[in-house]
Amino acid sequence: MINLLIPAITGLLDKVIPDKDEAGRLAFEIATLAEKQAHESVMAQVEVNKTEANHKSVFVAGWRPFIGWICGFSLAYHFIIQPLSIFILAIAFPDESINLPAFDISALTTILMGMLGLGGLRTYEKLKGVDSAKK
Repeated sequence: MINLLIPAITGLLDKVIPDKDEAGRLAFEIATLAEKQAHESVMAQVEVNKTEANHKSVFVAGWRPFIGWICGFSLAYHFIIQPLSIFILAIAFPDESINLPAFDISALTTILMGMLGLGGLRTYEKLKGVDSAKK
């Protein structure tokens, strides 16, 4: 939201502040403010994630792996198990109409892509040598 306001605000600075250097400095500060706030929000979430992952209860620490396994199994069912099963059943029972349950893959991919994005960040941390497990 604030990203939409930044061009308008920086445009006003040129009109209000006669010194071009000062206007440029303020415009830069305003432009980086949104990035700083977004970074702080992400870092706060990372701390919450660390606390959850280190919790002794499986219901607190294990929900992400659980969702990962459910997404992985669901993806395997949708793209491998269901089509292969229909193929095998169609060969075994050629006179029968075979319909196996299907589900809306769009909801699954939204969750899975979010998790894979987080997994990608984790891989990046490991490659850069800031893996928390090494500490």
